[in-house]
Amino acid sequence: MFKGSIVALVTPFTKDNRVDEEALRRLIDFQRQNGTDGILVIGCTGESFTLTEQERDLIIRVAREEISGDMFLLAGTGASGTEVVIERSNRARQLGADGALVITPFGNKPSQDALLLHYQRLAEAEIPIILYNVPSRTGTNLLPATVARLAGFPHIVAIKEASGNLDQVTQIGQLCDIEVLSGDDALTLPMLAVGGRGVISTCANIIPADMSRMIRSFFEGDLDTARKLHLKMFPLIKALFLEGNPVPLKAAMELAGMIEGNLRAPLVPISESNRVVLKHELQNYGLL
Repeated sequence: MFKGSIVALVTPFTKDNRVDEEALRRLIDFQRQNGTDGILVIGCTGESFTLTEQERDLIIRVAREEISGDMFLLAGTGASGTEVVIERSNRARQLGADGALVITPFGNKPSQDALLLHYQRLAEAEIPIILYNVPSRTGTNLLPATVARLAGFPHIVAIKEASGNLDQVTQIGQLCDIEVLSGDDALTLPMLAVGGRGVISTCANIIPADMSRMIRSFFEGDLDTARKLHLKMFPLIKALFLEGNPVPLKAAMELAGMIEGNLRAPLVPISESNRVVLKHELQNYGLL
């Protein structure tokens, strides 16, 4: 249902800390022109943890207005409480989202049985659910055996796997046929090789055409082109994660003239030493 190159879109902010609606529309148009298959708004890259409920709704509404053709719209609706996730997912559906990306609850560190019940309950939202496993952000690892149990529920259609563990991705493929989407740009090509169907990408904010082309090339059987694009993107991908996402990404997009790189507290601008490295990689890539 949801596959290919999906961008985890940043949330642009004005200098006075408001959502920059005009910039958001420009970013979506940029993605549309560069072969991106889907847009994810208000995910971790979109600084979703800092957004009010009203801002979340505004971003989904704007994205729905701008998306056209075959592109699909996903919204991050995760929270630590199940009832909040259901409420957010229902609103996302009403505002036109095609699916909801739901991160494992953070802070309360639920057991595998608790995670099973949490995601089962999300059927109440009546929107396709993409599981999101990112232990580095949540402290909880959604294990392959639990994913396999969840894959049997019709409202759960995919998983964004960002554990950084290819063994875990392989185990998911052995246990069930859920669609796996890479949550780690640097591991996207290896994940495709073991059954992945695409990526929810950070770097696609700034190099969407190359990410989209790498994935298309892989599925067309042009593995040489896919490998070359992976190797080309790799140094920039690593630079975009010198600090916590989206700090380097917003700095890169500002350097490239795409947005103002404003962040929401508690995030602060990238360090000067890392900015030098990032700028060097952007220049090497031909983006500056």
